[in-house]
Amino acid sequence: MKETGLYIHVPFCIKKCNYCDFVSYPYREEAVGAYLKGLEREMKLYAGEPSFQERQISTLYIGGGTPTCLPSFSLGKIIQDSFKYFNLQSGAEVSVEANPGTFSNELLQVLLLAGVNRLSLGVQSSLDDELHLLGRIHDFRQAEESFNSARAAGFNNIGVDLISGLPGQSVSQWKKTLEAVLALEPDHVSAYGLQLERGTPLHRDVSRGKIAPCSEEEDLKMFWETINFLTGHGFEHYEISNFARPGRQCKHNLIYWRNQEYIGLGPAAHSYIGGCRYENKRAIKLYREAVDAGRFPIARREPVDIRTEMSETVFMGLRLMNGLDLTGFEKRFGCSFNDAYGFQVELLTKAGLLELTGDRLRLTPRGLPVANRVFMEFL
Repeated sequence: MKETGLYIHVPFCIKKCNYCDFVSYPYREEAVGAYLKGLEREMKLYAGEPSFQERQISTLYIGGGTPTCLPSFSLGKIIQDSFKYFNLQSGAEVSVEANPGTFSNELLQVLLLAGVNRLSLGVQSSLDDELHLLGRIHDFRQAEESFNSARAAGFNNIGVDLISGLPGQSVSQWKKTLEAVLALEPDHVSAYGLQLERGTPLHRDVSRGKIAPCSEEEDLKMFWETINFLTGHGFEHYEISNFARPGRQCKHNLIYWRNQEYIGLGPAAHSYIGGCRYENKRAIKLYREAVDAGRFPIARREPVDIRTEMSETVFMGLRLMNGLDLTGFEKRFGCSFNDAYGFQVELLTKAGLLELTGDRLRLTPRGLPVANRVFMEFL
């Protein structure tokens, strides 16, 4: 069986954050009910396709939005239906995103019984004024309580998400967050630099001069502080923005970084299957109309030609700290990596941005902070 990742999008939030441009809607019981019925019907459509019955699901990731704003029964049923309609491997990684203050001990027990073995907790900062700036609904005390409740309930694989480079943030403030989060003893830390996405309240405030963006210099200092601090406390830096205790890498996200196949369910979810990328309809009404009529709720289909697949495999693989596996690349595409990208590699190695070690091509310390510029050379 072909191994595939499965992602399920829960498009609801109690309140949309000031930096978020993901597809999400205010929590309303009527909309949630329509979504849940549509989601099971979409699962049935996949289960009815012989080609998908031959796929084995190696990871399940439920994201959002805020999955844990759903009632315990509803979220538990989504997970149970995933096992019912798809061939999930025994011992598959099953992750759920959770926001502090949006789950109870009852929900934690439901998740454990349903087979969830990994939580990703959206903490973002340990400083309450920064959480307010981001538009989060929790304070750090609630984040600590939520983390400790999950640990006490029996979750032994908990990741924490953080955001650096906030307007007005200093390196010393960022270090306070790193120290406070380390005290929780998480198994995984995702530390992303803030992206000011158009249309978000934070982007508007910066554009209008109401608040000043973080300077590039401070942002770079925070980037290196994150790496030095977390690796200095036993975390493996395995992807540009991700750190894990031994054996706690996020297997689902590794599917993306290795440019492997995955199925996305729910409104606005994306899939990469059989050489094509798919995007589901965003509006719940249009999503329901499609699945109710027995059609996959696809809004856009984009075939991926071999050259695009090759370049995506390169720059996604270079996000990993152990780099791109050149032997695997040549086996996958049946061509010499040097023939395909020799010029770019020579240019970037001479500039000190890439290094070649054995059959691995990786970013250098000099290349890490300017990774996006490096990736552009392979497009």
